[in-house]
Amino acid sequence: MAAKVKKGDKVVVLTGRDKGRSGEVIQVLPKEDRAFVRGINLVKKHQKQTQNQEGGIVSKEAAIHLSNIAVADPKDGQPTRVGFRILDDGRKVRFAKRSGDLIDG
Repeated sequence: MAAKVKKGDKVVVLTGRDKGRSGEVIQVLPKEDRAFVRGINLVKKHQKQTQNQEGGIVSKEAAIHLSNIAVADPKDGQPTRVGFRILDDGRKVRFAKRSGDLIDG
């Protein structure tokens, strides 16, 4: 099955403490139905010092469930559902159900 959310997509958070904020997908974990979004769901982590990394408290993104994010419509940035369409040349592409625009060219 083709993925509705992919790395590099612009997404909007639907629920939780970051509701309404948007960011870019850094990584998708399809088996766990989770994704990492840049600047969203930040957690503080106590990092031990190593040879190439200093110690202290660092902020990093935690995974967010795919049901709590929606792809942003390319036209207006609002959350939209994703559909699939077969083009005349045989390619299967994603499109925004809200506006009908293609998400990936």
